[in-house]
Amino acid sequence: MATAPGYSPSLWVTLCHSLPRLDLALRPCSSWFRPDSWEYQQTLLVVSSLSAIALLLSLLFILAFLIRYCCCRRDGEEAESEGSQEAESEGSGLGSAKGRGLCCVTWVSVAAVIVCCMAIGIGFYGNSEANDGIYQVTYSLATANHTLASIKFLVSETVSLLSSGVSGPLTSLEEVLSDRTDFLVSTRSARRLSEAVIALLSSSLLPAGGAERAPDPRGTSNSTSASSTAAPSSSSLAPSPSSSSSPPLPFSPGWAADTLAIYEDYRWLSYVLLLLLDLVVCLFVLLALAKQSRWLLALMMALAWLALFLSWGSLGLETPTVLALSDFCVDPNTFIINSTQFTMGTSSEILEYYLTCGLRTDSPFQQVLTRCQRALSSIHTHLSVLEREAVPQFPRAEKSLGDIQQILNSTEGNFHQLVALLNCRGLNKDYVDSLKGLCYDGMEGLLYLCLYSLLSAVSFTTLLCSLPGAWRGFSSDSDNYEDSDSESEDPFPSHQARRQTPAGSQRGVLPGFYSYQGASWAPPFSSAPPLPTPSTSSNGNPGYESLPLIDRQSPPPSYSPSMMTGYGGSQSNSNPTYSQILSLH
Repeated sequence: MATAPGYSPSLWVTLCHSLPRLDLALRPCSSWFRPDSWEYQQTLLVVSSLSAIALLLSLLFILAFLIRYCCCRRDGEEAESEGSQEAESEGSGLGSAKGRGLCCVTWVSVAAVIVCCMAIGIGFYGNSEANDGIYQVTYSLATANHTLASIKFLVSETVSLLSSGVSGPLTSLEEVLSDRTDFLVSTRSARRLSEAVIALLSSSLLPAGGAERAPDPRGTSNSTSASSTAAPSSSSLAPSPSSSSSPPLPFSPGWAADTLAIYEDYRWLSYVLLLLLDLVVCLFVLLALAKQSRWLLALMMALAWLALFLSWGSLGLETPTVLALSDFCVDPNTFIINSTQFTMGTSSEILEYYLTCGLRTDSPFQQVLTRCQRALSSIHTHLSVLEREAVPQFPRAEKSLGDIQQILNSTEGNFHQLVALLNCRGLNKDYVDSLKGLCYDGMEGLLYLCLYSLLSAVSFTTLLCSLPGAWRGFSSDSDNYEDSDSESEDPFPSHQARRQTPAGSQRGVLPGFYSYQGASWAPPFSSAPPLPTPSTSSNGNPGYESLPLIDRQSPPPSYSPSMMTGYGGSQSNSNPTYSQILSLH
């Protein structure tokens, strides 16, 4: 079947449609769009199950990595204890190895976060493209529904006007002209022609899908992505006899547009929340790595598990939707024609006329419109004869003829508008616009969403494998930091703190800075540099040059004479090493 002018399947549609399809028994199946067929539904289930298999593989990979991490942790701790002894003498080794390991884990996590942020950007773009495409679909459906509602309104109004004219002025005119047979024949002919027009319009030009009111298409909200949404927009073009007060059928374009609008709001909001969740996880993972915060890292790991499941789940919904949409967009006219239920023999021709709308295609309403136009012209002729010949003889007939002429003028005005609306160009343009929005922008947006879901799932899998290593690095670094804090003591401790030092401590009792015993002075720390040769000051007392505290111009702590005497007496006995160092000078 020929496609609509101005529409051709895109490259992505053709490529996705050409992919092989398998059923649950892994047998090849046809890729033609048949949503009601169980065989075709099996192919979509198989495609959706690939995401579940990928989720299972990622979970197994993460589990294997965590098992390896837990089993190798004890060996790593033993290596740490052995390396710590070597690090004391060499000054490097284990510390640098730990630093390199933590740096590697950190950079792997940062790379995964960067890839995830790229995926989030792709997801926002794909969600916007899908939303724009489906907005175009709903806008076109609403416009088509507005056109159908206008057609139905014009037909109903025309039928109502002609019926009121037959039951009112024409009946009165027959009563007035009952004495003249020739005038009565013309009046009854006008009645029969009016009834024929009513019958033709009621049976052929009342669309089954028209709504009672014509909604404004500009007020339609955004709508959703569905693979077969374009079908309802054209199935309602098949006319069938119905009264003007009958409610719209459930497959009318207005009903489809409203339903898709509600569904699209939830779909768009769901994707926005998912993208924001991924973005929050990525940003706070970077913050946890920068701050080396274990509790924040644990919270982000829990959210990463949730994002992983949601990413694979969204991919499992998107891939079958893409394939089904590609199958529909390859030949949408065939599916619409075959799936539409007709109540009249010429309905398929009417639907094909609006779907293809060729320049050489004859309108199926042409014969009906021609007959109605001829009937209205004949009615005008009969009324003109009566107005010219009967009014001079029957003045009372002038009012009835004037009412009939007014009704007929309104009917002809509605009829001209009806002829313009029944042309295929307007509805076909709405149909083509809906196909372009669904099969171009909608298809592209869904493909970008599939790419986002795949990249985010791989990124979160990598994060969940690398973050435990970062956790381990944070723990060891914090322990080393606490040890270094405990070892770095005040170089100027108070007298009370020194007295509280245990007797068996390796540091011993620190002597005072200015406790002199004979001609020698022992520094308070064993790591003090050798002192220079003493010299005689200007007043004859021995002095010392280049003392550390004097060079820094820092006053020494004040001590009482008893403290200086006590510590000075024990200095020579308790620190023989210092005496040997001073004897060398």
